Amino acid sequence: MIDPAVAPEKLTLMALAAVFLGFSSATQDIVIDAYRIDSAGSELQAMMSSSYIAGYRVGMIVAGAGALFLASYFGTKSEAYSYLAWRSTYLVMALTMLIGVVTTLVIDEPKQNLSSQRVFSAFDNIRFVLLFIVAVTGFVIAFFLTKDIAAGLRVDLSSLIGSSYLAGFFLEVNRIFLAVGVAFVIARVAIRLGLVDREMVRVCYLAPLSDFFGRYGLKVSILLLTLIGFYRISDIVLGVISNVFYQDLGFSKNEIAGVVKTFGLLMTIAGGFLGGLLSAHYGVMRILFLGALLTVLTNLLFMYQAHVGYDLTILYLVISADNLSAGLASAAFVAFLSSLTNVSFTAVQYAIFSSLMTLLPKFLGGYSGTMVEAMGYSNFFLVASLMGVPVLILVWLVDQQVSFSDQ
Repeated sequence: MIDPAVAPEKLTLMALAAVFLGFSSATQDIVIDAYRIDSAGSELQAMMSSSYIAGYRVGMIVAGAGALFLASYFGTKSEAYSYLAWRSTYLVMALTMLIGVVTTLVIDEPKQNLSSQRVFSAFDNIRFVLLFIVAVTGFVIAFFLTKDIAAGLRVDLSSLIGSSYLAGFFLEVNRIFLAVGVAFVIARVAIRLGLVDREMVRVCYLAPLSDFFGRYGLKVSILLLTLIGFYRISDIVLGVISNVFYQDLGFSKNEIAGVVKTFGLLMTIAGGFLGGLLSAHYGVMRILFLGALLTVLTNLLFMYQAHVGYDLTILYLVISADNLSAGLASAAFVAFLSSLTNVSFTAVQYAIFSSLMTLLPKFLGGYSGTMVEAMGYSNFFLVASLMGVPVLILVWLVDQQVSFSDQ
């Protein structure tokens, strides 16, 4: 409901809405994983997972290709942006979420979830939610209060290291860490003061973490978490700027919808099935390494697309290779994450893993536009591919340190 072209002073409000959208979607993903795991026995988990993945991909087609088709239908064009067309498009997209809302209101709470875990009182849960709100508020306040300080330091740091982009990135990273530290201190103080149930914190959050570190040890656990945090860095950082790249090359929204959003997602589904079959036959770690290698190689194809420019045939080729490798890598990665979880803490541990796997890549992806402006598309795609090279080393190290044969 905000047009930044005529109301630039509301960009902060738009940014806050985007942050809340990201928070909501991440929370939804975690709760769906928990529901999927708790609502059926182990013999049905493969079917539940397949249904979830299929629904997720259909949703991506609707929200991706569907949104582009609707925007074009309502009158927006690459050469003539229409705010009203995009507003109407996303109002329609919002209405599609009513399917999930109605479903949530109709279905029952999983019985396994209630029987297998200690149920805390409503008052305990309310106190914990209030603690979360206060901690997040501290994070936001700390982040905003350091804005002017960072702006002043950026000038001096830029002249010192010779790059305003690198200086800005370094300062923003430190602002994030400082804000996280403030939120952590608030949470620790509240727990020590007894403002939340300590047993609730221990059972729900500390026990799953201590179990993971207890099973693998500190050294191997850090190695595993590093691999989880870096595995998807190459494709996510590139994917953030991809739509802008296609439009800059002259592809229309309908072409992007047809090739990238529809055909590309079908190729991702095909790659997922291929990754699942190969993982079952050759082992997860080998296909995990193959997926990381293919991601590095196929991302280089975008350099060729940037060199060629507008060419629909080449775009089909690039999207086919990129999405097949992404689907294959994702299937192996999900199997890898599942093998790390303890059945007693599946929901919480899987939620931690799935959050960690996108934290750093999406943070760096937020600077993809800045990187493109600084170095151009070709060099950016080269850097995005090279980001995946350390992942190959991490996969090899994990394979040497951990045996997954019994998991």
